[in-house]
Amino acid sequence: MDAEQRRLDEDVARTRNWKRWGPYLSERQWGTVREDYSENGDSWNNFPHDHARSRAYRWGEDGLLGFCDREGRLNLALGLWNERDGLIKERLYGLTGPQGNHGEDVKEVYAYLDSSPTHSYARAAYHYPQAEFPYAQLVAENASRDRGAREFEIEDTGVFADGRWFEVIAEYAKASPDDLLLRVRITNRGPEAAPLHVLGQLWFRNTWSWGRTGESYPERPSLERAGASEIRTDHATLGRFRFFADQGPGSRAPQMLFTENETNAQALFGSPNASPYVKDAFHRRLIEGDRSAVHPEERGTKAAAWHSLHLAPGETQELRFRLTPEAEVSGDPFGPGFDEVFADRLRETDLHYERHIPLSLDAEERRVAREGYAGLLWSKQFYFYVVKEWLEGDPAQPQPPESRRSGRNREWSHLHARDVLSMPDAWEYPWFAAWDLAFHMLPFARIDVDFAKHQLQLFLREWYMHPNGQAPAYEWHLGDVNPPVHAWAAWRVYKHTGVKGKRDRLFLRRIFQKLLLDFTWWVNRKDLEGNNLFAGGFLGLDNIGVFDRSKPLPGGRLEQADGTAWMAFYCGTMLSIALELAAEDPAYEDLASKFFEHFISIADAMNHMGGTGLWDEESGFYHDRLHLDGHTQPLQLRSVVGLLPLIAVEVLEQDVIDRLPGFKKRMQWFIDNRQDLSQHIAYLDARQNGKAHRLLAIPSRERLERVLRVMLDENEFLSPHGIRSMSRAHLEHPFEFVLGDQTHSVRYTPGESDNGLFGGNSNWRGPVWFPVNYLLIEALERYHHFYGDTLKVECPTGSGQWMDLREVSNELSRRLVQLFVPGKDGRRPFQSYEALAGHPASADLLQFHEYFDGDTGRGCGASHQTGWTALVTRCLEKLAESRDRAA
Repeated sequence: MDAEQRRLDEDVARTRNWKRWGPYLSERQWGTVREDYSENGDSWNNFPHDHARSRAYRWGEDGLLGFCDREGRLNLALGLWNERDGLIKERLYGLTGPQGNHGEDVKEVYAYLDSSPTHSYARAAYHYPQAEFPYAQLVAENASRDRGAREFEIEDTGVFADGRWFEVIAEYAKASPDDLLLRVRITNRGPEAAPLHVLGQLWFRNTWSWGRTGESYPERPSLERAGASEIRTDHATLGRFRFFADQGPGSRAPQMLFTENETNAQALFGSPNASPYVKDAFHRRLIEGDRSAVHPEERGTKAAAWHSLHLAPGETQELRFRLTPEAEVSGDPFGPGFDEVFADRLRETDLHYERHIPLSLDAEERRVAREGYAGLLWSKQFYFYVVKEWLEGDPAQPQPPESRRSGRNREWSHLHARDVLSMPDAWEYPWFAAWDLAFHMLPFARIDVDFAKHQLQLFLREWYMHPNGQAPAYEWHLGDVNPPVHAWAAWRVYKHTGVKGKRDRLFLRRIFQKLLLDFTWWVNRKDLEGNNLFAGGFLGLDNIGVFDRSKPLPGGRLEQADGTAWMAFYCGTMLSIALELAAEDPAYEDLASKFFEHFISIADAMNHMGGTGLWDEESGFYHDRLHLDGHTQPLQLRSVVGLLPLIAVEVLEQDVIDRLPGFKKRMQWFIDNRQDLSQHIAYLDARQNGKAHRLLAIPSRERLERVLRVMLDENEFLSPHGIRSMSRAHLEHPFEFVLGDQTHSVRYTPGESDNGLFGGNSNWRGPVWFPVNYLLIEALERYHHFYGDTLKVECPTGSGQWMDLREVSNELSRRLVQLFVPGKDGRRPFQSYEALAGHPASADLLQFHEYFDGDTGRGCGASHQTGWTALVTRCLEKLAESRDRAA
């Protein structure tokens, strides 16, 4: 067992708390729902970036390349100032939704380079311009562009010309679970000498200004100077620590600064401050030269070790900091053992990933996997949101407007979140999203299966799940509906818990019981007609429809191909889980029978209801069906909505069925007595390699082949980098639908959205998205398990190259991986930092975008969504497996 695995096991056993500290400090707390106390729910303008340096946060903190404890009490991060900016660079900057022509978007250059699962080693990079940071230019230029233009990014401003930036590498290592070491390496990449001020900042989250008491609101903590470059910390629940700052270049000691993490009410609101020492004191001290801003008695709740550097062209300077429990302090904190800890932890992290990243991958592919895992781990964030308290407001603060009690999330007053969660993107989406998190857990299960299981269980606990059985969606609208993929994620994670027969059945039983509640909520709320055809709303696919599917149609209703497919997928997964649990407990056989029959009923409705259900024989595709003014018609738009029915496929092994007599008997009765349903092609029997299989699927073999013919056509869905979310045929032939006196048109749009329909920067009208691609990859493998080499298709369509469905699955994985590895020209297709692409210092700055241009592969949307885009690590594993088979 390697050292990192030993640490993981110790953390699970609670013998040593190795995950107590990590990169859990958010990259953006401002502009979130939690910090919004406005009358109209305008989070962006209620707490803008310009307030962040001066206003204490209520529910969390943010910082640059930072770490904190798992409850966000004590935070460690960097502050940078190049003597040209009007602000200290303490947090990443980006545009709010209304400011950007494609929605909110971070405007910085940074990357997550490495992390072990316990964060005992972690490394990240930030490129800080030497010129004045172009805040105003970014706002003005993006405001002048319409949705037909590309976003204006920071590299477009010219601030990185001639390498004029500081490369800042923050590297963390743990000598013990609570002994945290930070090494900061700063390199001047520009052609001239340049100054840089670096603040090693330490501060407590403000828990004392709100007038509340209890578990989440301990008494006011304290920081105070304890030596030349040493700070003593005291916190009621965290304990006592010492923070050390080493001497800088030339043996120059840093200057120690102290203040309070409290709002500068005078500057923001014209109200008197309770103390003259407030949150923005360091800004005033460095930039305005105001010495009175910092606490003369050198104490408070926020502190910094201030280094003033001057770097020659190409020069690298190193700064060192250490946060250690008072009980563990001994000797020189920066003696020889300091660098030895880094060397040991990096070596152990290397060894750990050698066990988890296939050796048959080449060096570039392994780098993609390593940085994919790093981004996934750096996107774990402390998330605090108690809806009841948020709705009520705090005793020591102005009361929220009355409209809050009838506004956002009022039905979720039970939700009490105070956990480290896996976020989609730590800046752009610094809050959980239910279906995103489910996809995150697949790569997490490879490197930290216990964390994956905990996250999946957490969202179904009573303080998250609604009493009516619904799982929360995301903080902007907890009651919205994300695709129900939680069961699938739990089933996949379960299979990673050990070899067959030694898996974590307790986890599976616990989560299955809660999933039954959620499944029932879906059936009762989203199948209003009781006909097994579902209308779930936008279901995570934002603007994919002809109109906003999250809003009711006047005088009409919509039956959704994707909503129905998601429910069949949910049903099939619950069937597989029930069969697994029934092997040890016959009580689950009854539930297996229920999900078996329900799946076939959904599949039958999708294929036969009203004649052909949601299948359209003319187009050979599944479509949404609109009921309006007594008429019914398919919306013949070719999008991923019509591909999703393919993912609802399960293969049942006959030997498993034979061991479950109750299920087998009821299944046979159903087949014999409900021939109107059982004759449906969703139920088949085949025999391969001496084993009988039974297939449950929505499409028949013939319909499957027809849909695949469209999906694998490079003029339709198949791009060089995966499956597009909409057929490229709609570029020249937009889909149009007339409703009343309005014509609704949908055109293939390969990159960012060109309309504001349900979301600004998300676009499901052409780009490649990892989550649905991965579901299709898995589904093709299940079809292959049943059909074997008896079913081959042209891939690409019209190429004359025939593949079985496992080979097609591998080909899709290969195309997705190609987004990240350099091509013949040395460039990676996703490349967004175009102005930096040729610079050696930027070679490792891999970005894991929210989605990718359907034509070029260029990264779009959130630039650090190493949540579901970390599924590329799974695609790399599948490529390695195919190579190993071929060898």
